[in-house]
Amino acid sequence: MADLFTILAVTAGAVLFLAGTVGLLRFPGTLARLHALTKVDNLGLGLVVLGLMPQMGFLAAAKMLAVWLLVQLSGAIVTQILARSVRGGGER
Repeated sequence: MADLFTILAVTAGAVLFLAGTVGLLRFPGTLARLHALTKVDNLGLGLVVLGLMPQMGFLAAAKMLAVWLLVQLSGAIVTQILARSVRGGGER
């Protein structure tokens, strides 16, 4: 049962990564591309991590969860910096 869950979650994460890549290539502006990447890649990585957790021990699963949370935090910060740069860099 754990193997089936892993296959489904990792496959769903990979499909979301693919959708984010398509959005990156097809959307017209920088802000739309950022939106596509941040939403889909964060959820895709979360599904991959969630799917791999049953296959490993507690310590390794905790480390992967920590990496996912770090990616969440860094992605939000980088997206804000890029969006501010695209909009003209003005402070609010």
